[in-house]
Amino acid sequence: MESLEKKEQLNQLFDVYHKLLTDKQVQYFKYYYQDDYSLQEIADLANVSRNAIFDQLKKVETHLFSYEEKLQLLLNKQKRLKIIDHLEQTKDLKSLDDLRKLDE
Repeated sequence: MESLEKKEQLNQLFDVYHKLLTDKQVQYFKYYYQDDYSLQEIADLANVSRNAIFDQLKKVETHLFSYEEKLQLLLNKQKRLKIIDHLEQTKDLKSLDDLRKLDE
């Protein structure tokens, strides 16, 4: 069973990089990580083997971590959000709007 932290991290990475995955990978990921389907349930829906689903999910996981390692979009997003939070707390709102626009 995967740790809750890893699932949360994968969902965050998926939110950033899902457009780089195939339609099939996106659907399998959503079924497994967001809808909490079992591998067998997904396999039955897709009319493929359980092992095929497992392999695709492992590929997605590898891709997501690789994308983040190279592009660091999630890390940069988290840094910007931290800055925004700090600016909100200090009421220094000069660059707040510009920072928010970076993630839109």
